[in-house]
Amino acid sequence: MARMKFLCDSERCIECNGCVTACKNENEVPWGVNRRRVVTLGDGLPGEKSVSVACMHCSDAPCMAVCPVDCFYHTDQGVVLHDKDMCIGCGYCFYACPFGAPQYPQSGSFGQRGKMDKCTFCAGGPETDHSEEEFKKYGRNRLAEGKLPLCAEMCSTKALLGGDGDVVADIFRDRALKRGKGGEMWGWGSAYGKPEQKPDAKKPEVKS
Repeated sequence: MARMKFLCDSERCIECNGCVTACKNENEVPWGVNRRRVVTLGDGLPGEKSVSVACMHCSDAPCMAVCPVDCFYHTDQGVVLHDKDMCIGCGYCFYACPFGAPQYPQSGSFGQRGKMDKCTFCAGGPETDHSEEEFKKYGRNRLAEGKLPLCAEMCSTKALLGGDGDVVADIFRDRALKRGKGGEMWGWGSAYGKPEQKPDAKKPEVKS
């Protein structure tokens, strides 16, 4: 069984926000909730990069570990979903997620939290597939239709990849090899620093 994963190629992302618009339109996401967003690193500086971020559907999801009512679950395809009928809006998942994927609609004078909302990989929810209730709570179930998430399909530069994790990895590996960047493709230099270039030792002059 395929395990569904997202990957954004920062070398291709042009910050057009097409993925954000596609997600909001396809799933009729409520105002103030962004299941997907584009983050720009080093804005205006040389080497500026943009990355499309949403729920990464972790194999060992921290949101699942901290939820006090166990409203999260994994599908057979590795997609992390949650049951809104069980959610109590405590916000623990928001603090645990390193990607800021859980979103809460704000309502009332004091910004009272509602039910948590997040990217579903266009896989719907626990309700019956294609039912009106499923769409109202979780958005469209494209996986049940044999389709991939619309955000990935609408990406004009194919920076955002979504689908079987093995296939996504093969596509990105092929791109990385063609670019010839090696480990730097994964940000090794940013994380650990680039190796210092030692000056060549001067060779002693040989007198004839």
